[in-house]
Amino acid sequence: MRIAVPKETAPLERRVGLVPDGVARLVKAGHAIVVEQGAGVSAGIPDAAFTHAGATVAPDFAGTVAGADLVAKVQRPTPGEVALLPEGSLLVSYLQPSAQRELLAALAARNVTAFAMELVPRSTKAQSIDSLSSQATVAGYKAVLLGAGMLPKLLPMLTTAAGTLAPGRVFVLGAGVAGLQAIATARRLGAIVSAFDVRPVVREQVQSLGAAFVEAEAVSTAAEGAGGYAKELADEQQQKVLDAIGKVLPAIDLVVSTAQIPGRPAPRLITKEMVASMSAGSVIVDLAAETGGNCELTRAGETVVAHGVSIVGAVNLASTVPLHASQMYGRNVLTLVQHLLANGGAFQVDVADEITGAMAVTHGGAVRFPAA
Repeated sequence: MRIAVPKETAPLERRVGLVPDGVARLVKAGHAIVVEQGAGVSAGIPDAAFTHAGATVAPDFAGTVAGADLVAKVQRPTPGEVALLPEGSLLVSYLQPSAQRELLAALAARNVTAFAMELVPRSTKAQSIDSLSSQATVAGYKAVLLGAGMLPKLLPMLTTAAGTLAPGRVFVLGAGVAGLQAIATARRLGAIVSAFDVRPVVREQVQSLGAAFVEAEAVSTAAEGAGGYAKELADEQQQKVLDAIGKVLPAIDLVVSTAQIPGRPAPRLITKEMVASMSAGSVIVDLAAETGGNCELTRAGETVVAHGVSIVGAVNLASTVPLHASQMYGRNVLTLVQHLLANGGAFQVDVADEITGAMAVTHGGAVRFPAA
């Protein structure tokens, strides 16, 4: 099979769809890999690393995807790129299918089977393909570093000849993959950390990392939805959550908010009144900015200052750590490719399969998203 790895063209995107390690594995299995010139440079991976792994380097997108059976990308293709995808080929990338109806229609018109990396099912079998989790790990780590770099104070307690500095306080909203990594990172930096989540099942995970778990009356097993994700709360429960968070924020230096609900706008957990209650110089890094934000004042891709508090609408933080993010994403893609090749030397698309069926948003010339 011929597998193409184009260079990403989306603004600020520095990752690449496959890394040399994955290329070498696929070449060893008898597949031909074509990488676009410069595809890995932004991630610190030169073209020579790909050719050493057995890939061929093509000068442009058209040359890269020509004759490809599968195209591995990070971000969704542009309309011009869709027009160059071989008819009947497979595409693997993030696609944001709920907001990209025209893109899905264009892919279906070219009979491209498109797999949305956002739609990997939450299951043990699919765990090694779950790129949302792998990239959330990077984002949770970087969010703390970003916030710490903006604070007017240090996070760890320091005892010096000039006196003792009190440790900073970090509050993490949402204890999923990104939240747990944020907790671990803040603890490594010496901060006093607390966290909140509506799902009681995560309490032990939070405490095992050395953070305090903030209680709220709304915390119950009813707040956990399919796949272990949080789900939308009733108005009365939501108000109890806001009350619990509002009591904590005045003493907090850095907030990292990660709470999201699949297929829904991010829950509003920090009101403008709560922001006003925080100390000047405090920072909020909102990892849910792209789905509306956990903070009422968040603006995706911008830093807003209100009442002396900086609210960072973090976007695509994983791409700011492109080497390791690419290695993790590339391993997710490699595992998916191997899954598609499991029954022989050619790609097999089975829409009844629990993994590929859930991910395939177009197939057989038709749009399959949303699923019936």
